[in-house]
Amino acid sequence: MIADEPTTGLDVTTQKVVMDLLTGIAAERGMATILITHDLGLAARYCRRVVVMEQGRLVEEAKPKTLFRAPQHPYTRRLVAASPTASSRIADLVPEEERRRHVAMPVAPRPQRAPGTPPLLEVQKLAKRFDQGAAAVADFSMMISAGESVGLVGESGSGKSTTSRIICRLIDPSEGEIAFEGQSIGHIPARDFHRSPFRKDIQIVFQDPNDSLNPRFTAFDCIAHPLLRLGGMRPGDALRQRVEECAQRVGLGIELLTRFPHQLSGGQKARVGIARAIACRPRLLVLDEPTAALDVSVQAVVLQLLDRLRREDDLAFLFVSHDLNVVRMMCDRTIVLQNGRIVEQGESRAMFDNPKTAYTRELVEAVPHIELELAASAADPLS
Repeated sequence: MIADEPTTGLDVTTQKVVMDLLTGIAAERGMATILITHDLGLAARYCRRVVVMEQGRLVEEAKPKTLFRAPQHPYTRRLVAASPTASSRIADLVPEEERRRHVAMPVAPRPQRAPGTPPLLEVQKLAKRFDQGAAAVADFSMMISAGESVGLVGESGSGKSTTSRIICRLIDPSEGEIAFEGQSIGHIPARDFHRSPFRKDIQIVFQDPNDSLNPRFTAFDCIAHPLLRLGGMRPGDALRQRVEECAQRVGLGIELLTRFPHQLSGGQKARVGIARAIACRPRLLVLDEPTAALDVSVQAVVLQLLDRLRREDDLAFLFVSHDLNVVRMMCDRTIVLQNGRIVEQGESRAMFDNPKTAYTRELVEAVPHIELELAASAADPLS
């Protein structure tokens, strides 16, 4: 059985169910299994042997506990270093030589807000029911301050994407209030929100750049589109200069701007999506699984890029993800959703280190960690 990224895009508990099922079927039928994955923790948990490939060549092969504890090849060392763990810091994931490629702007101290200043985003008792009457989101309330990063986690079907799309005003809520900088925006129909002056202030980076980038647009066109539609710019030197500035800020080579999406790598397409989202200088960026389909080394670069942009522009993030290690690292606070309702929220590291609810604890325990899987494998005589 060849399992090619069988759990990409799945939440951690569903991922465990799927992998346990595949493992059980393989054991029952005496099948050999090849697991192709970007998730090194998953490989450490479920594989007896790991093969590392770079540019079509095998560069290293060993048992998980040997390979991940003492990787020999430089490429393997980079992959292991780039894999987020419970103790990872964003600056530690990217090698020094990669960090030198992008010159960050000096980050000014976050400005002090005057007492009584409304939060950037305030959501009160949000609900969304579809035609069948089932509630995808119910009684959802939250606040995000300028420059703050808030994570939104939960199993597939918990209401994360629905909530993020309502906040972006891509779909209408059934109930509730949405205020941006103290101004109500929830009453504006989604089909008309493009006319609101707040449209350019709330942007989204979608999970799959293959589906979210117009295949008929070049990278330049993708980044320029919101500037033409929302920024009031016209074709010309000013537009080209602004697009090139956005491309440089996300580490996308200017020579790549003439390429179409199918001519770009996964990491390059992710950068185009981010450049498009920041083109109009938004205040709030909604990130819907922005690195789910990327390998760990590219994910690490993209995550550090997002963190740098947040600090440089005082951006607020609503970070939707299944990867709890990434959320722990990227977000100040985290909200846990189950069946459309908030079951727990709090400071990210403290909450994941000591979850209060059984559901959050189940999510945390389902995350495969390289270091924990290697410790467990030491007791396995077959590992």
